[in-house]
Amino acid sequence: MRGPTLVVPPEVTAEAVRRGARLLRWRRVLRRVLWTVLFAAAVAFAVWAALAHPWVAPPSETTPPVTGW
Repeated sequence: MRGPTLVVPPEVTAEAVRRGARLLRWRRVLRRVLWTVLFAAAVAFAVWAALAHPWVAPPSETTPPVTGW
């Protein structure tokens, strides 16, 4: 650890800061888009469930045979 310290040119530091800021901005945008998609999916599911009532058994398609007339 005890050795000569390297001098970094100023343009390298500025470029690293610019790229880091751009990366953070893209992550923030991606996170917002994903949360928006998740919220829209939850709302769509709630609307579908409210209209379709998937927990109710479907009505019978056939009637039982009539006997004993």
